[in-house]
Amino acid sequence: MIEKFIERLLYSSRWLLAPIYLGMSLALITLSIKFFQELYHFIPHILEISEAQLILKLLTFIDITLVGSLTIIVMFSGYDNFVSRLNIAEGTERLSWLGTHDYGSLKMKVASSIVAISSIHLLQVFMNIEQIENDKLLWYVVIHITFVVSAFLMGYLEKHVTPHDSNQEGEHGHD
Repeated sequence: MIEKFIERLLYSSRWLLAPIYLGMSLALITLSIKFFQELYHFIPHILEISEAQLILKLLTFIDITLVGSLTIIVMFSGYDNFVSRLNIAEGTERLSWLGTHDYGSLKMKVASSIVAISSIHLLQVFMNIEQIENDKLLWYVVIHITFVVSAFLMGYLEKHVTPHDSNQEGEHGHD
């Protein structure tokens, strides 16, 4: 009896994540506000800036977009995997990837997104290379390489070390 109560309590505690995922939607709103603030400040100067400055600004927009996309993936996949299935009404547009990410693939999406974001940031640094001190530049590259190696190792371990059950998707209830 105590065991069943503890198990039910533990299982119900997954709902503590729901407000966190809701909070991520608020973070997404703040990211959107920042995107449009940057765009608002950028557009009046578009004819005055150099090509390099244009590319840097576009990379900033891409960076913000990648972070927003990553937020959506984590928010929806995390909720769907750890809290409750998303009940989307028939006839409503459904994201094609929704319900296809297990915990391992979610980790890989996050890792690859971090590498992509780091790559964009490193490209921004390289576009301003004359203004960056050599020791800082070295640290940017080392940190980026650390992200790349970490993502590669996570992928390798996920594919070669983690046991995979062929019925894994079926257990998760995706039809």
